[in-house]
Amino acid sequence: MVVESKARELQVAVQAFVRTFGLLVTKQTPCGQPVSPSYAHALMLLCAREAAQQLTTQSELAVELGLDKSSVARLCSRLEEDGRITQRAAPQDARSRLIELTPDGRKMGANIQGASLARFRKVLGAIPPAQRTGVLAALESLTQAVASLEEE
Repeated sequence: MVVESKARELQVAVQAFVRTFGLLVTKQTPCGQPVSPSYAHALMLLCAREAAQQLTTQSELAVELGLDKSSVARLCSRLEEDGRITQRAAPQDARSRLIELTPDGRKMGANIQGASLARFRKVLGAIPPAQRTGVLAALESLTQAVASLEEE
């Protein structure tokens, strides 16, 4: 019974966070950018990989975003139509699509990253300093627990 009541408590807490943070809004990010969260996360991931001098394929992006390949293919088509990325066949496997940011995509990704960081600074500032380490540790534990379920 204790596990059941704690599971319900976790369910209510996570659902409240998702709603409060704005993760159910599909036409803008929680930090107020006028794109979907998946669009924003794709640009931020591509910027990070580019900064690390790593090429990215659609398949890799799907794994990193936790989305299926067809959703990422549609997302990449939208990003390409908007002039944020270019796509080309990978030299080692013509079936694989390499994704590269355009200057506009790089700029938008940096703007989204900046807005996101500003939002998280505000959130962190609203957490009492003595609780911040615990909150971050709990979030890491929650992320690892969910990831371990996905591996099963």
